[in-house]
Amino acid sequence: MIKDLVLAKEWLPAAYSHDLTDQPLQVTILEERVVLFRTTNAIKAFKDLCIHRGAALSLGKVVDDCIVCPYHGWKYDDAGACVKIPQQPPGRAIPSKAKAQVYDCVEKYGIIWVKMNSEAGDTPLPLYDEHLNSGFKTVCASPHTLQAAAPRVVENFLDVSHLAFVHEGSLGHSDYAEIPDYKVHWKDNRYVSDEIAVYADADGTGNFTTIYYTFEILRPTVARLKKVNHETGEIFSMLFAVLPEEERKSTVFALVSRNYSFDAPDQYFRDFQQLIIEQDTSIVESQKPEELPLDLQAELHLNPDRLSIAYRRWLGDLGVTFGSDIGSRLKKAAQ
Repeated sequence: MIKDLVLAKEWLPAAYSHDLTDQPLQVTILEERVVLFRTTNAIKAFKDLCIHRGAALSLGKVVDDCIVCPYHGWKYDDAGACVKIPQQPPGRAIPSKAKAQVYDCVEKYGIIWVKMNSEAGDTPLPLYDEHLNSGFKTVCASPHTLQAAAPRVVENFLDVSHLAFVHEGSLGHSDYAEIPDYKVHWKDNRYVSDEIAVYADADGTGNFTTIYYTFEILRPTVARLKKVNHETGEIFSMLFAVLPEEERKSTVFALVSRNYSFDAPDQYFRDFQQLIIEQDTSIVESQKPEELPLDLQAELHLNPDRLSIAYRRWLGDLGVTFGSDIGSRLKKAAQ
């Protein structure tokens, strides 16, 4: 059973494209096992379950653009229909119930996105222009798993105030912790902040100066960031996409883009992003309650928290329960 009807309608990041080889790959989305596999022309996402005896299809193999169950060799085509049962004589009809559950799947920005509710209509994919812009160089940061709810992870990404303390010396400086007032605007189906002037180091190179941050909340588990040095014209951007695996387990996929230092090794930027998210991890995993409170009276908010306020309100308006206190309250009421 799908754990969150709202998030089931969203395109959720499942894996990097380069991590899916010619072998099936199991991922967990909203507590559901999903198998990803490549065919000649596309990537497919099925419920990781053979209808026959419940074995994981991800333990099988891909043959002739079909996925073959490892247990009894049942063969499912790219539309989910079983096209071969080896134990049956040739010509015998295959039961119509012999089908795999198919999820919508698309590949974009080097990320495989899955939508669990195929009847949800035309849900837009998050927009990340830098990936297609020849004026930027983009690298994929390593996937990173946290024992934390996805909304908590996204909100931490949107929190500009923590840079001076959690990331002191790498992004921020505790002597320059003041955050100027800013506003958050609803624009083209997303939230966009004003530019926020922060005394910071954009990319860990040791060059502290005033950097202008703009955050965008694109979808319930996807956000983006643009950091601009107006003196040099250098721009550092990031798409931050979170896979909600379990209520308190999430994996982050981050695309890191820059319009400068094209000759610098890409591994430096991967390592830098890994350092930053590792610094965040212990903090986010320590937060109580574990689920993000959508009741704005539950925690104290200040002006620098306007992005968090907008994010919590939006999740509440949408009715997101997975990883929010709405879900925990519903569970308690059902007990």
